[in-house]
Amino acid sequence: MNPDANSTPAEALSLLLAGQSLTESQADAVFEQLLSGSLDDAQIGALLALIQTRGATARELTGAARAMRRHVDPVPFMPGEGVRLVDTCGTGGAPKAFNVSTAAAIIAAAAGYPEGLRVAKHGNRSRTGRGSAEILGRLGVNLDASPDAQARCLEEAGVCFCFAMRHHPAMRHAAGPRRSLGFPTIFNLLGPLTNPAGADRQLLGVYDRSCVRPMAEALAALGSTRALVVHGTDGLDEMTTTGATVVAEVEGGVVVESEVSAEDYGIPRASLADLQVQDLDEAEAVIRAVLAAEPGPRLDLALWNAAGTLLAGGAAETLAEALDLARDAVESGAAEKTLETLVRVSSS
Repeated sequence: MNPDANSTPAEALSLLLAGQSLTESQADAVFEQLLSGSLDDAQIGALLALIQTRGATARELTGAARAMRRHVDPVPFMPGEGVRLVDTCGTGGAPKAFNVSTAAAIIAAAAGYPEGLRVAKHGNRSRTGRGSAEILGRLGVNLDASPDAQARCLEEAGVCFCFAMRHHPAMRHAAGPRRSLGFPTIFNLLGPLTNPAGADRQLLGVYDRSCVRPMAEALAALGSTRALVVHGTDGLDEMTTTGATVVAEVEGGVVVESEVSAEDYGIPRASLADLQVQDLDEAEAVIRAVLAAEPGPRLDLALWNAAGTLLAGGAAETLAEALDLARDAVESGAAEKTLETLVRVSSS
């Protein structure tokens, strides 16, 4: 039994107000109360603001994520022998390129499907109007696909889209305070830690370098098989091609930090201007061009992140090998076919 399960919200808030952080069990308890509807808006707003003032610790992330996982509406997918599940969901909140995690998910699924990799892409709408939900909807994917249909997508297309707002109904209790606060909170970090299909492998981009280590430690504590938590030194919440990428690799409960450069793998250095889009129309066009193997910095960025996904997913032993797999998936037309299958199955 959780010894802090009966602690009151006031006790947690008093600790935070005094400058202390919550233990994992205290965070689990107070977020369980929040997600069960036991906290009022003032308590929720105070909790989120106090944690955000200094940044969530790994213990707070772990405890809160455990609570969120108990309230998720799951995708009923049971991986067979040799099947591995990976996610590309990131935190958002960084300077916006095109929707890289979505392109990487489709490419990685196309590359890894024959070898048993499946991509359970978790995501939501974005404040920019160009999040994974918006772009996949424009590409023809059924955003309202049921969990059963999502499981079929994993089986037949190798990829599904888990629309966060459909899988986390308990989040309605925090919706008003989050909207009123108007700044990122711990929930921006918790979404990527709560994959509805139970993916235990992940490429996870974070919006700030300070989040890299705590998120990696939380994934390790939550039992991730393998994960890469990444942040571009240019500010992107992706593996970037404009410079170095900070990486915290999680495997076997151990976190190892390093930096990696796409240039070391033959990818030309890009600029942020090369990677950004202005609106949803352009974002859709970019994704379609990338999947059609149109050369340029946007394709390079998608392949680089697909390579990270394949490495985290266990489809390759090195980034160089993973990059070759990703490139072959696009140039062969397999990535376009994967999207076509996802569109068809999600609507059937």
